Amino acid sequence: MLNIAIDGPVGAGKSTIADEVSRRLGILHLDTGAMYRAVGLAVTDAGIDPQNEAAVAALCDDGGARVDVRYENGAQVTLVNGLDVTGRIRTQEAGTAASAVSRYPAVRHMLVARQRELAREQPMLVDGRDIGTVVLPDAPVKVYLTATPEARATRRLNQLREKGENPDFEAILAEVNARDHQDMTRAVDPLRQAADAVLVDSSNLSFEQTVQAILRLAEAVHV
Repeated sequence: MLNIAIDGPVGAGKSTIADEVSRRLGILHLDTGAMYRAVGLAVTDAGIDPQNEAAVAALCDDGGARVDVRYENGAQVTLVNGLDVTGRIRTQEAGTAASAVSRYPAVRHMLVARQRELAREQPMLVDGRDIGTVVLPDAPVKVYLTATPEARATRRLNQLREKGENPDFEAILAEVNARDHQDMTRAVDPLRQAADAVLVDSSNLSFEQTVQAILRLAEAVHV
Protein backbone atom coordinates (compact mmCIF):
# COMPACT_ATOMS: atom_id res chain seq x y z
CA MET A 1 0.00 0.00 0.00
CA LEU A 2 1.31 3.45 -0.93
CA ASN A 3 1.43 5.61 2.17
CA ILE A 4 3.33 8.90 1.97
CA ALA A 5 4.41 10.78 5.09
CA ILE A 6 5.16 14.49 4.81
CA ASP A 7 6.45 16.37 7.83
CA GLY A 8 7.71 19.90 8.20
CA PRO A 9 7.44 23.18 10.07
CA VAL A 10 4.57 25.64 10.03
CA GLY A 11 4.23 27.56 6.77
CA ALA A 12 6.17 25.06 4.66
CA GLY A 13 3.15 24.57 2.41
CA LYS A 14 2.54 20.97 3.41
CA SER A 15 -1.24 21.04 3.03
CA THR A 16 -1.39 22.68 -0.40
CA ILE A 17 1.50 20.61 -1.74
CA ALA A 18 -0.01 17.44 -0.30
CA ASP A 19 -3.39 18.23 -1.84
CA GLU A 20 -1.86 18.43 -5.30
CA VAL A 21 0.44 15.42 -4.93
CA SER A 22 -2.39 13.22 -3.68
CA ARG A 23 -4.67 14.43 -6.47
CA ARG A 24 -2.14 13.49 -9.13
CA LEU A 25 -1.49 10.11 -7.55
CA GLY A 26 -5.19 9.41 -7.11
CA ILE A 27 -4.97 8.83 -3.35
CA LEU A 28 -6.54 10.61 -0.38
CA HIS A 29 -4.80 13.31 1.63
CA LEU A 30 -5.12 13.34 5.41
CA ASP A 31 -4.38 16.79 6.83
CA THR A 32 -3.52 16.03 10.46
CA GLY A 33 -3.02 19.70 11.22
CA ALA A 34 -6.74 20.16 10.60
CA MET A 35 -7.41 17.50 13.22
CA TYR A 36 -5.37 19.36 15.86
CA ARG A 37 -7.08 22.60 14.90
CA ALA A 38 -10.41 20.83 15.39
CA VAL A 39 -9.43 19.85 18.93
CA GLY A 40 -8.30 23.42 19.59
CA LEU A 41 -11.68 24.66 18.36
CA ALA A 42 -13.54 22.15 20.54
CA VAL A 43 -11.54 23.33 23.54
CA THR A 44 -12.30 27.03 23.00
CA ASP A 45 -15.95 26.29 22.18
CA ALA A 46 -16.16 24.53 25.54
CA GLY A 47 -14.84 27.65 27.25
CA ILE A 48 -11.61 25.93 28.27
CA ASP A 49 -8.26 27.70 28.32
CA PRO A 50 -6.02 25.82 25.82
CA GLN A 51 -3.15 26.26 28.30
CA ASN A 52 -5.03 24.19 30.90
CA GLU A 53 -3.71 20.72 30.12
CA ALA A 54 -5.79 18.93 32.74
CA ALA A 55 -9.05 20.43 31.47
CA VAL A 56 -8.14 19.69 27.83
CA ALA A 57 -7.29 16.08 28.72
CA ALA A 58 -10.57 15.71 30.61
CA LEU A 59 -12.52 17.00 27.60
CA CYS A 60 -10.81 14.41 25.37
CA ASP A 61 -11.40 11.61 27.88
CA ASP A 62 -15.08 12.54 28.16
CA GLY A 63 -15.56 12.41 24.38
CA GLY A 64 -16.12 16.14 24.08
CA ALA A 65 -13.49 16.57 21.39
CA ARG A 66 -14.14 13.58 19.13
CA VAL A 67 -12.51 14.32 15.78
CA ASP A 68 -13.18 12.48 12.56
CA VAL A 69 -12.82 13.08 8.85
CA ARG A 70 -14.76 12.21 5.75
CA TYR A 71 -14.07 12.90 2.11
CA GLU A 72 -16.32 14.71 -0.34
CA ASN A 73 -15.14 14.80 -3.95
CA GLY A 74 -11.68 13.83 -2.70
CA ALA A 75 -11.47 16.75 -0.27
CA GLN A 76 -11.19 16.35 3.50
CA VAL A 77 -14.09 17.42 5.66
CA THR A 78 -13.13 17.70 9.34
CA LEU A 79 -15.71 16.94 12.00
CA VAL A 80 -15.93 17.53 15.76
CA ASN A 81 -18.57 15.47 17.53
CA GLY A 82 -20.22 14.90 14.17
CA LEU A 83 -20.37 18.57 13.17
CA ASP A 84 -18.55 19.92 10.12
CA VAL A 85 -15.96 22.48 11.28
CA THR A 86 -13.88 22.59 8.10
CA GLY A 87 -14.36 26.31 7.62
CA ARG A 88 -14.10 27.33 11.26
CA ILE A 89 -10.71 25.72 11.93
CA ARG A 90 -8.84 28.03 9.55
CA THR A 91 -8.99 31.02 11.89
CA GLN A 92 -6.03 32.45 13.77
CA GLU A 93 -7.75 31.55 17.05
CA ALA A 94 -8.05 27.89 16.08
CA GLY A 95 -4.42 27.83 14.98
CA THR A 96 -3.24 29.33 18.25
CA ALA A 97 -5.32 26.86 20.25
CA ALA A 98 -4.02 23.97 18.15
CA SER A 99 -0.45 25.03 18.86
CA ALA A 100 -1.18 24.79 22.59
CA VAL A 101 -3.17 21.54 22.73
CA SER A 102 -0.87 19.67 20.34
CA ARG A 103 1.71 19.52 23.16
CA TYR A 104 -0.47 17.35 25.37
CA PRO A 105 -0.08 13.54 25.42
CA ALA A 106 -3.85 12.97 25.78
CA VAL A 107 -4.54 14.90 22.58
CA ARG A 108 -1.68 13.38 20.60
CA HIS A 109 -2.47 9.80 21.62
CA MET A 110 -6.13 10.24 20.69
CA LEU A 111 -5.41 11.68 17.25
CA VAL A 112 -2.43 9.45 16.37
CA ALA A 113 -4.58 6.37 16.95
CA ARG A 114 -7.24 7.69 14.58
CA GLN A 115 -4.68 8.73 11.98
CA ARG A 116 -3.18 5.25 11.93
CA GLU A 117 -6.61 3.69 11.52
CA LEU A 118 -7.36 5.86 8.50
CA ALA A 119 -4.00 5.14 6.86
CA ARG A 120 -4.47 1.38 7.27
CA GLU A 121 -7.73 1.47 5.36
CA GLN A 122 -6.42 2.75 2.02
CA PRO A 123 -3.46 4.36 0.21
CA MET A 124 -3.05 7.79 1.68
CA LEU A 125 -0.79 10.83 1.88
CA VAL A 126 -0.56 12.08 5.46
CA ASP A 127 1.04 15.38 6.42
CA GLY A 128 1.83 16.87 9.80
CA ARG A 129 4.63 17.23 12.34
CA ASP A 130 5.24 13.62 13.44
CA ILE A 131 4.01 11.44 10.59
CA GLY A 132 7.27 9.81 9.52
CA THR A 133 8.57 9.52 13.07
CA VAL A 134 5.46 8.46 15.01
CA VAL A 135 2.25 7.98 13.02
CA LEU A 136 3.59 6.08 9.99
CA PRO A 137 7.20 5.12 10.76
CA ASP A 138 7.06 2.36 8.12
CA ALA A 139 5.73 4.53 5.29
CA PRO A 140 7.59 3.70 2.05
CA VAL A 141 7.88 7.40 1.18
CA LYS A 142 8.91 9.97 3.77
CA VAL A 143 9.48 13.64 3.04
CA TYR A 144 10.62 16.46 5.28
CA LEU A 145 9.30 19.56 3.55
CA THR A 146 10.78 22.81 4.76
CA ALA A 147 11.81 26.33 3.79
CA THR A 148 13.68 29.12 5.52
CA PRO A 149 11.73 31.04 8.19
CA GLU A 150 11.91 34.13 5.97
CA ALA A 151 10.44 32.29 3.00
CA ARG A 152 7.64 30.86 5.11
CA ALA A 153 6.87 34.23 6.67
CA THR A 154 6.75 35.85 3.21
CA ARG A 155 4.26 33.24 2.00
CA ARG A 156 2.06 33.86 5.02
CA LEU A 157 2.33 37.61 4.45
CA ASN A 158 1.12 37.22 0.88
CA GLN A 159 -1.77 34.98 1.96
CA LEU A 160 -2.97 37.58 4.42
CA ARG A 161 -2.63 40.38 1.89
CA GLU A 162 -4.77 38.42 -0.55
CA LYS A 163 -7.46 38.42 2.14
CA GLY A 164 -7.29 42.20 2.33
CA GLU A 165 -5.26 42.36 5.53
CA ASN A 166 -2.19 44.50 6.10
CA PRO A 167 0.11 42.34 8.25
CA ASP A 168 3.55 43.17 9.62
CA PHE A 169 6.34 40.98 8.23
CA GLU A 170 8.49 41.09 11.37
CA ALA A 171 5.54 40.04 13.52
CA ILE A 172 4.80 37.10 11.23
CA LEU A 173 8.47 36.07 11.18
CA ALA A 174 8.59 36.18 14.98
CA GLU A 175 5.48 33.99 15.11
CA VAL A 176 7.02 31.47 12.69
CA ASN A 177 10.21 31.25 14.74
CA ALA A 178 8.26 30.90 17.99
CA ARG A 179 6.13 28.10 16.53
CA ASP A 180 9.25 26.32 15.24
CA HIS A 181 10.81 26.46 18.69
CA GLN A 182 7.66 25.13 20.34
CA ASP A 183 7.17 22.31 17.83
CA MET A 184 10.81 21.22 17.92
CA THR A 185 11.28 21.34 21.69
CA ARG A 186 7.97 19.94 22.99
CA ALA A 187 8.32 16.90 25.23
CA VAL A 188 5.91 14.69 23.28
CA ASP A 189 6.60 13.80 19.62
CA PRO A 190 8.69 16.86 18.70
CA LEU A 191 9.05 17.93 15.09
CA ARG A 192 12.18 16.42 13.56
CA GLN A 193 13.28 14.90 10.29
CA ALA A 194 13.03 11.11 10.30
CA ALA A 195 16.37 9.43 9.64
CA ASP A 196 15.08 7.94 6.37
CA ALA A 197 13.09 10.98 5.20
CA VAL A 198 14.16 12.93 2.12
CA LEU A 199 14.68 16.64 2.72
CA VAL A 200 12.86 18.89 0.26
CA ASP A 201 13.70 22.57 0.77
CA SER A 202 11.18 24.66 -1.15
CA SER A 203 12.72 28.04 -0.32
CA ASN A 204 13.76 28.59 -3.93
CA LEU A 205 11.38 26.16 -5.62
CA SER A 206 8.11 26.95 -7.34
CA PHE A 207 4.93 25.15 -6.34
CA GLU A 208 5.21 22.87 -9.38
CA GLN A 209 8.87 22.10 -8.75
CA THR A 210 8.07 21.08 -5.19
CA VAL A 211 5.20 18.88 -6.33
CA GLN A 212 7.40 17.21 -8.93
CA ALA A 213 10.15 16.52 -6.39
CA ILE A 214 7.73 14.58 -4.20
CA LEU A 215 6.06 12.82 -7.14
CA ARG A 216 9.46 11.51 -8.24
CA LEU A 217 10.02 10.00 -4.80
CA ALA A 218 6.60 8.36 -4.83
CA GLU A 219 7.00 6.99 -8.33
CA ALA A 220 10.41 5.53 -7.47
CA VAL A 221 8.85 3.16 -4.91
CA HIS A 222 5.52 2.61 -6.66
CA VAL A 223 6.63 0.97 -9.90
